[in-house]
Amino acid sequence: MKRLFATLCFAWLLVASLAAQKTLPLFGEDSHSFIIANDLGRNGYYEQKPIAERMGMVAEQNDIEFVAAVGDVHHFEGVASTSDPLWMTNYELIYAHPELMIDWYAVCGNHEYRGNTQAVLDYSQVSRRWNAPAKYYKVSMEAGDNETVDLFFIDTTPLIDKYREDTEKYPDAGKQSVEEQLAWLEDALRNSTAKWKIVLGHHPVYAQTYKSNSERDDMQARVKPLLEKYGVDLYVCGHIHNFQHIKQDNEKVNYLVNSSGSLARDVQPVTGTRFCSSEAGFTVVNASDKALSFYLLDADGNVLYDYVIEKK
Repeated sequence: MKRLFATLCFAWLLVASLAAQKTLPLFGEDSHSFIIANDLGRNGYYEQKPIAERMGMVAEQNDIEFVAAVGDVHHFEGVASTSDPLWMTNYELIYAHPELMIDWYAVCGNHEYRGNTQAVLDYSQVSRRWNAPAKYYKVSMEAGDNETVDLFFIDTTPLIDKYREDTEKYPDAGKQSVEEQLAWLEDALRNSTAKWKIVLGHHPVYAQTYKSNSERDDMQARVKPLLEKYGVDLYVCGHIHNFQHIKQDNEKVNYLVNSSGSLARDVQPVTGTRFCSSEAGFTVVNASDKALSFYLLDADGNVLYDYVIEKK
């Protein structure tokens, strides 16, 4: 009798747990979606393969238009050239689902800056789906029937002094002009007429992390004022290897840290945290005429958290 009772209790808990899990909704034809993925390059180990497969399944179910790869596709020393075997073991052979044969818009992370950053750009001439036209650039997509989304991909490693000053470990970082990139970003944001503005880079403006405070101090000093001045709706980054949604009470910009697509780290809430999770996974962004939504998914495809930004 006790065994039967225990079995029934376990079954009830299992059913309750499954019922509590949220799955990604099927988006309508009047909206457009993309995936955010970063901190991937583990040669298929840890959770990289199952997360890659889940990304493909989600892309198949929801007609995902592209993947935004916001840095550290290659751990740990970047790539040496466009023929480096890491392109196969970190990327091509892992993200092989047919529905992931779509455009991947990429920027460098700090690990790419340990290697040949020009090779990251030049791989655009090798791979049909890899798109890195410059260190920083803009992409536009439809949001619904009438509106658009402008995505501004920025190169954050050279915007942080600790990388610029370490010329041995990050030889290319100090060669990039901080002033030129910030001038480009301000000009691009100022001239954007899109309803939705998203800025994407590898490093966070806000985040809970053991990493040096100087990284976020530099991003807050250099990038944050432009996000606020030009009405950016969402700033997306990676680097921290966990999920964090931070929005300060007195600010309008939403800050999203996308988790690692392979190996995640612990996280705790800080001032402004709306959600955080130490699960590995990826994010799906959906844009329509009146709403910009993001969904944080784990390796099993469960929606850990979702958030909607609405405008009339």
